[in-house]
Amino acid sequence: MIDVKDINSFYGKAHILNGLSFSIGQGEVVSLLGRNGAGKTTTMKSIMQLVRPASGSVRFADRELVGLAPYQVAKLGMGYVPEERRIFTDLTILENLEVGRQPARDGISQWTIELLFELFPNLAERQHNRGKALSGGEQQMLTIARTLMGNPVCLLLDEPSEGIAPVIVEQMANTILKIKQQGLTVILSEQNLHFARLVADRAIIIESGEMRFDGAFSELDANPELQEAYIAVS
Repeated sequence: MIDVKDINSFYGKAHILNGLSFSIGQGEVVSLLGRNGAGKTTTMKSIMQLVRPASGSVRFADRELVGLAPYQVAKLGMGYVPEERRIFTDLTILENLEVGRQPARDGISQWTIELLFELFPNLAERQHNRGKALSGGEQQMLTIARTLMGNPVCLLLDEPSEGIAPVIVEQMANTILKIKQQGLTVILSEQNLHFARLVADRAIIIESGEMRFDGAFSELDANPELQEAYIAVS
C-alpha cells in the first residue's frame, strides 16, 4: 500500500529525515514511535507532500507521490489528520463533515454521516454545536470524522491521543480498531506507547530522522533498552 524509500526531507537547511525507508501493507495499522522532534510528523507531511522530500520515493498503491500537490495525494485516497486538528470553529459539526465529503471509491465502503455518528456518538449528540464549543477530545473526533468523509483508503493520524482525557483515549483506541475493520490502512504517530500498543499491528521507531526499529510490539517489549533509548516515558 505504502512504500517509503530513502527519503530526505528538510525544513530550510535543517535535515530532518535522513534516508528514511519503510513499507506498510494494505489494512495494517502501524505506529510511528519516537520522542518530540524525532521526525514523525515530518514523515507524515512528506507522505502527504506538505513537505516535499529533496530525494527519495513515496509510492502509494503503485503511484509515485513525490512531485504531486497535497490535494492530488488526497484525491488518490490519502486522508491526513494533523495534530493541530484544524476544524472550522465557526461551523457546526454537521457543516464540518460536509466540508470533507468526497465521492465513494471503488471497492471501499462509503462513509456517511450516519455511520460516523455511530462511530462517534459524542458527535451525534452535539451535531448542531459549533466547533469552538467542543472539548479537545471532541475536536479530535471531529477531525477524524471529517477526514473519513473523504472516503480515504489510507489514514494518517498525527498524535491522536495528545491532549485528550484518558477516558477519551480509550474511546479513540476503540474507534481506530473499528476503522481498521473497514479495511483502511492506518499510520499513526505517537509518543504514548500504551495507546500505540492497543491499536497497532507493529511499531516503527524513528530517531533523528532515521528508522531505529521496525517490528512487532512483542519484540519491542522484550527490549527495554531500546525503549529507554528512543521512546519517551508513556
